[in-house]
Amino acid sequence: MAILVVAAHDGKTVRANVANAVAAAGQMGSDVTVLVAGSGADEAAKSAAAIQGVAKVLQADDAAYANWLAEDVAPLVVKLAPNYSHIVMAADSVGKNVAPRVAALLDVAQVSEAIQVVSPDTFVRPIYAGNAMATVQSADKIKVVTVRPTNFKAAATGGSAAIEKIGGEGAKGLSSYVGAELSKSERPELTSAKIVVSGGRGLQSGENFKMLETLADKLGAGLGASRAAVDAGYVPNDYQVGQTGKVVAPDLYIAIGISGAIQHLAGMKDSKTIVAINKDEEAPIFQVADYGIVGDLFQIVPELTAAVEKK
Repeated sequence: MAILVVAAHDGKTVRANVANAVAAAGQMGSDVTVLVAGSGADEAAKSAAAIQGVAKVLQADDAAYANWLAEDVAPLVVKLAPNYSHIVMAADSVGKNVAPRVAALLDVAQVSEAIQVVSPDTFVRPIYAGNAMATVQSADKIKVVTVRPTNFKAAATGGSAAIEKIGGEGAKGLSSYVGAELSKSERPELTSAKIVVSGGRGLQSGENFKMLETLADKLGAGLGASRAAVDAGYVPNDYQVGQTGKVVAPDLYIAIGISGAIQHLAGMKDSKTIVAINKDEEAPIFQVADYGIVGDLFQIVPELTAAVEKK
């Protein structure tokens, strides 16, 4: 079966989760092609070609694809779709924007956030905020699937796939790019960080999040937050971990002042080691934590930071 993986990129390299999507696609079929749509994205196409398991890279060069507008990218994917049995994307901000439009234009049912490939037409996906797993089978001729990157080990680099340049479909005029306000940080990006330090409502203010920033910097960690902390205005939206935020699965997740609502657990419970600090010994977060500390975070976090610094 021929699989098409649609790769998001920054013009210079494809996103790290494309390697995870390629690994998932490899479980659906052996002939994996990666689509890199962009404007002057030669370097991004080369980075896609270097992923092991990729047989070919299609590079669509068109000014319409410079900013990844779903209204322009989706028609290109739909045009290519008849040549493939599966259209696969990582379930990130781009995948969640483009894939539903592709599925609607193809008149097929999308399989969202697959965490396991049972067979080429059968997938496992979480429902009810991850409290249950649904096994779904698609009878559609072309299957549109988004995969949760954290559940598939990234394909290695070292590949040498051929790059084929194809034409674009041009702008459709349904939307236009106005601009972007991007946050910049020297810390690792949340979804790719090996260590994540997250804070919740228990921090009581945005000012107190500076404690977590210090700890995160000492650990070389990404900084996250619960929805309660984001809604309270303590930190920006892009810090949010959870069902309606970012899904992470680092080697170490430190939850500080987070009670552990099911929506938050859905975004981090696949972490390899979970450490929870909370003054409420009945907090749900302790049910998934590997290590729990019951106590005052305003005393414990500075002590932990000092201990890390000494180490």
